[in-house]
Amino acid sequence: MRRREFITLISGAAAAWALPACAQQSMPVIGYLHASSLGGVARFVNAFKAGLKEGGYTEGQNIVIESRFAEGQTERLPAMAAELAGRGVQLIATGGAEYPALAAKAAAAKAGIPVVFVLGGDPVKLGLVPSLARPAGHVTGIAMLTSYLEGKRFGLLHEIIPAAKTIAALVDPTRAVVQNQLSELNDAASRAKVRLVVINGSKESELETAFARAAEEGAGALQICANPNFLGLRRQLVALAARHRIPAMYEWRDFVEIGGLMSYGTDLADAYREAGVYAAKILKGTKPADLPVMQATKFEFVLNLKTAKAQGVEIAPTVLARADQVIE
Repeated sequence: MRRREFITLISGAAAAWALPACAQQSMPVIGYLHASSLGGVARFVNAFKAGLKEGGYTEGQNIVIESRFAEGQTERLPAMAAELAGRGVQLIATGGAEYPALAAKAAAAKAGIPVVFVLGGDPVKLGLVPSLARPAGHVTGIAMLTSYLEGKRFGLLHEIIPAAKTIAALVDPTRAVVQNQLSELNDAASRAKVRLVVINGSKESELETAFARAAEEGAGALQICANPNFLGLRRQLVALAARHRIPAMYEWRDFVEIGGLMSYGTDLADAYREAGVYAAKILKGTKPADLPVMQATKFEFVLNLKTAKAQGVEIAPTVLARADQVIE
């Protein structure tokens, strides 16, 4: 092969190899920030991507997603959010309650980078938006208000375990919504005329002690309150409830699908899908201020009859009839 032909061949190959990189650089890049680990929330990340696809964006084809997961270490979130904003992403999507949303809002404020959140608290009370209908600024998203369902969960738990004179509740004292959770729990316990024992904890290292405390207090049932870290720890929580033979109420169906007794909450995957749809609209030019904060409307009550039998819990036919899904 002549030298000129060889150089031409190599130059052509180099150009061909460079094409994917150039194409990737021309794609919009968005950041994804979550308080938990990917393994714990993969289903919801995929739901977010499904929403993006509904809006015309498919990862690797016409969009790049830079993901950051705090692995339950919420103190890492501000630095992660700042890193994404510094990379000049077109949008930051967040999941895992208020921590990543607040971090993303602060990091993206100077550049006006849009933020789309999914969280269970009240975004107005948290200072994320001034109004649900008119979010203003560069932040909007999906508010599931799951932290405001503790009273409903407590009522269902007591209805299913009416003999429980003491019910324990596991809460994360560092959460911004904890006072509202405690208020709902106290009101529900007062209405049910049962003793409430509040147990603080959120890390894996604290779970054994939390369940031991519930047993010491003579709790006949346990409520695992809304907390994004608990979703990533669901296998440990369900295993501890089985070991202690204590009937437990959880926030999401994911707990019940792996052996938890019951759950009541919103359809979390659908909320993440809607966030993806919102992100796609913003990428196409819609301003976040023109997208009202969407409130979750799908709620589901899930029961696991196999677990109920193992724990000696009888579920009344009237309760079974109200369940959205019964796992047998």
